[in-house]
Amino acid sequence: MENQESKINRRKFLEKSATGTLAAAVFTASSPAIAFSSFSKNKKRVALVGTGSRGSGMWGRQIVEDYSDVAEMVGLYDINKKRAEYAKTYMKTDANIFPDFEKMIKETRPDYVIVATVDSHHWEYAVRAMEMGCDVISEKPVATDEKQCQAIWDAHKKTGKKVIVGFNARHNPRRIEMKELLMADKIGKIISVDFLEYLNVYHGASYFRRWHAYKKNSGTLLVHKSTHHFDQINWWLEADPVEVTAYGQLGHYGKNSDFRGEKCRTCPHKDSCSFYWDITQYEHYMKLYVNCEDVDGYFRDACVFRKDIDIYDAMSVIVKYNNGVQLTYSLNAFLPFEGPAVAFNGTEGRLEKTFEPGEWEKDYSEYRLTMNFEQPQTFKVKRRTGGHGGADIGIKNMIFRGIGDDPYKLHADLRAGIMSAITGIAAYRSIETGKPVKIADLINLT
Repeated sequence: MENQESKINRRKFLEKSATGTLAAAVFTASSPAIAFSSFSKNKKRVALVGTGSRGSGMWGRQIVEDYSDVAEMVGLYDINKKRAEYAKTYMKTDANIFPDFEKMIKETRPDYVIVATVDSHHWEYAVRAMEMGCDVISEKPVATDEKQCQAIWDAHKKTGKKVIVGFNARHNPRRIEMKELLMADKIGKIISVDFLEYLNVYHGASYFRRWHAYKKNSGTLLVHKSTHHFDQINWWLEADPVEVTAYGQLGHYGKNSDFRGEKCRTCPHKDSCSFYWDITQYEHYMKLYVNCEDVDGYFRDACVFRKDIDIYDAMSVIVKYNNGVQLTYSLNAFLPFEGPAVAFNGTEGRLEKTFEPGEWEKDYSEYRLTMNFEQPQTFKVKRRTGGHGGADIGIKNMIFRGIGDDPYKLHADLRAGIMSAITGIAAYRSIETGKPVKIADLINLT
């Protein structure tokens, strides 16, 4: 139970530590009550590329069900036609399925093209959509290598079209809380940041069952997963990374087993393998993936111990920022518990989002503020309902209903998407070469 003497009164804290103007702005736009204005009197026409789980769910069915007053789904495209056919039914949409991406754009003339394909193809659909006159909503990451980053940036500059990146994590109340407290400037000048990401043997292992397990598809978890975290740090600090040094290994999954199979359904070791996952218990996954395997050969329940897996399951990264801050980041994908721990170390104290095993079962997160020469003060932030702790609702409200005041700078544009992706790209380049990598050597955003 929380010590009463250690509770922090957030209103008094912010009133003490910020100007009156900033304090007022922070409290009148608290996370669940960000003001949204009417986005447009006309519905936005939306076409979806990639009808897998994220595409057909967060960017498909949820838009059809919850945003039909402001958005109209006009077209679906997937390289696996059977998957697109099931997705159409699942999404409850009348949108036509197209056999060709460019044909879909020409015939439906969407305002937005949502790109939710395998990561390594995000850039090419985004570039072509911009060239054909559309704005883009891209799932993160926008790209998986430096050449892709440059290509999408150059297309944006040439066409003048915009790219919104799906950093839903910014919209999570717990992340906004951290942003709010950093804006109050309580801990003085920030010197360094610690960010630890723990993925458990359920969630973490899932990446090694899927297409993410190959660098050519995902750019490793340093790009697919860590771009969320690098974006949050960039956003919290309002700074750009300039140099990255990293280490990584595949120490648990992949080749690190005495036995393996092709996929869980047919594995002879299913009775003894702790990582056996029975996809047949999930009707939606059976229809979305298993029933479509004959088209593309993709197994959603592939063995986590496949010998050709080439991404890392343990990663350590040091990032230098243009404001002098140093980030120490780690990601491990095989732990008995899950959650993030992040702390900002300043000249006047330390602000941290604490972590303890099992905290995801609670309806709140706990933060701690420790000023130099003082006792720690703790407070709790309630979770919000909805996907990813309410974050999915937040980002879609911003995109489709329009955003009024944005004191937290929740909007993530293409530059933000590239700066987060390029941090992960620089990290795996550092692992490959054994040397520090300068961001300026990878990308030119002028």
